[in-house]
Amino acid sequence: MDWRDQGFVLNTRKHGETSVILEVFTAEHGRHAGVVRGGVSRKMTPILQPGGQLDLSWRARLADHIGSFTVEPLRSRAAVLSDRFALAGLNTVTALLAFCLPDREPHPALYQQSAQLLDLLGQNEIWPLAYLRWEMALLTELGYGLDLTECAVTGSADNLIYVSPKSGRAVSAKGAGDWADRLLPLPPILRGEGDAPDEEVLQALRTTGYFLSDKLAPDLGAKPLPEARSRFIDLFARRLRSL
Repeated sequence: MDWRDQGFVLNTRKHGETSVILEVFTAEHGRHAGVVRGGVSRKMTPILQPGGQLDLSWRARLADHIGSFTVEPLRSRAAVLSDRFALAGLNTVTALLAFCLPDREPHPALYQQSAQLLDLLGQNEIWPLAYLRWEMALLTELGYGLDLTECAVTGSADNLIYVSPKSGRAVSAKGAGDWADRLLPLPPILRGEGDAPDEEVLQALRTTGYFLSDKLAPDLGAKPLPEARSRFIDLFARRLRSL
């Protein structure tokens, strides 16, 4: 059993004395793991950093075995390691993909959007909005997408300012009634409207974060959402306060 593909590193963990188990997100084979012989060497360690783009060959005796990778570097994203905000963003993307994606299930559209998002690392003025759009795409890809086209109560598309935490559908000011304090905010940027100031992006991320932590994560088991995301959101909020 063997294949060749491209992908980027999600994480590694030591395996034996000299090897690592490498987990990657690939274009055609989804989230996939395999052993890299000599992965702890000085030569290989820089290549296997999270976010690094690789040409991968995987081989195993049987399809359900963990198998082994042969890797060649295509692109390093190590430049972001000196940028605290970019590094936090990188860690969030790789941690969420490792946490959320089913093993060995292709998600080609999400892969392309993820690779494009990583290519924007370091462009801190535009990255938060790009990340928000990626997070919404992640929810949609995994079956938790938000329906923000019309009010779940009235059917109107006017004055949509809330999101139902139960259904993920938009709710208008009129439709909210006495339930307004139990609903999530729907800033215009979630519907692709307005100028998308960072304050609004942060508010939108708190809404998408609810569906990640309170809907998606419980359906995946007992583990909570990776802490990398909350650290990124906290850093983003502190960055806004300092401006």
